[in-house]
Amino acid sequence: MSRDARWNTLLELLVQRGRLDVEEAAAELEVSAATIRRDFDRLADQQMLVRTRGGAVVHGVSYELPLRYKTARHASEKQRIAEAVAGLIAPGEAVGLTGGTTTTEVARALAVRDDLTSGSPALTVVTNALNIANELAVRPQFKIVVTGGVARPQSYELIGPLTDGVLGQITLDVAVLGVVALDVAHGAAAHDEAEAAVNRLLCERAERVVVAADSSKLGQRAFARICGTESVDTLVTDAAAGTDTVRRFEEAGLRVIVV
Repeated sequence: MSRDARWNTLLELLVQRGRLDVEEAAAELEVSAATIRRDFDRLADQQMLVRTRGGAVVHGVSYELPLRYKTARHASEKQRIAEAVAGLIAPGEAVGLTGGTTTTEVARALAVRDDLTSGSPALTVVTNALNIANELAVRPQFKIVVTGGVARPQSYELIGPLTDGVLGQITLDVAVLGVVALDVAHGAAAHDEAEAAVNRLLCERAERVVVAADSSKLGQRAFARICGTESVDTLVTDAAAGTDTVRRFEEAGLRVIVV
C-alpha cells in the first residue's frame, strides 16, 4: 500500500471512529507500529488529526477530509454520475461548477465530449474551484470564468465577498452542485457555511440546478444549508440509491436519473 493510500485509509477510519490507536491501525493496515507513528506525526503536522498518547483523534468537532483524500471514495459511481450530468449540458451553454470530487469528474467528462471540441465558445464554465479551472483552462474551446475569492484548502474552492461579487453579475444556464448531503426535507448542504453561501448563489443565478451526488449522500444532513429541494431540478445518483429514496425525491418534484 502506498503512503497516500495508507493516509487515506487512516483518515477515513478516524472519521468513522473518532479515535485510532497505533497498534490497532498497524494491525488493520498490516504495517509496523513505527510506520503508523510516523504517519500520525506527518498528518498532525498538516493539522489533519490530533496526536494523542498512543494514537490519534479527529481534528475538530466538524471533521472534513480535504479533497485530495476523498478522490478514491465511490470513484466508479462518481464517474458514471459525471458522464450522465455532462450529457445534460448542451453546447454553447453557460454552466456553473462547484468544487468537489464529483463535479471534478463532471469537468473531465465535459472535456472529452466529441461535440464540445469547437465553437466560440463550445461551453462557458464558471467555477469557484481552482482545480477544475486548472484542468479546463488548457481547453481552448472552453471559456473559463474563475470567480475570485479566498481559497479554502479542504476543497480548493474560492469563497467570500469577492466570489459573491462576480457571481452577482452573471447568468447561468445550469448550475451543477456537488454536495455533502441531500435530504428531501432539509435540502442540499455542505460542511462549511461560506462554501454553502457560494453554492446557493450559483443556484440563484442558474436557469436549472443539477445535483450530482452518489447514493451515500442521500438522506443525509450537514451543517450548512445550500438550498431546499424545491430549488433542484435534477438529481443524478448511482444505482445503490434505494427505490424508496428515489421515490421520495421524485415525489418532491425532482427528476431523478440513476446510473
